[in-house]
Amino acid sequence: MAEHNSHDSHSHEQHGSLKSYVIGFILSVVLTIIPLVVVLNDMMGKTGTLIVILGTAALQFVVQLFFFMHIRETEKPRWNVMALIFGLLIMMTIVIGSIWIMLNNAVAH
Repeated sequence: MAEHNSHDSHSHEQHGSLKSYVIGFILSVVLTIIPLVVVLNDMMGKTGTLIVILGTAALQFVVQLFFFMHIRETEKPRWNVMALIFGLLIMMTIVIGSIWIMLNNAVAH
């Protein structure tokens, strides 16, 4: 039981600082407000709006990984990044494959 408690205290040492959390929170709020303002004020065309939404979503993903999930602060961050990339590859394969199937699913009459 004592080993478990010492392991818990070790894992708590790797969490981010208050400054890191505040910076991550501010960046998350800004990256949420940008597409909201663009959409509500109809500032761009359909394509531009889509690019802004997708771009800020990707940046939001990176902010969440580094500031809140501490992707680089473990003993072996390389394995975490490799697992993340593998998961993203699987997800993209499923999404792109599903879209491809739906677009090319012409039923002969």
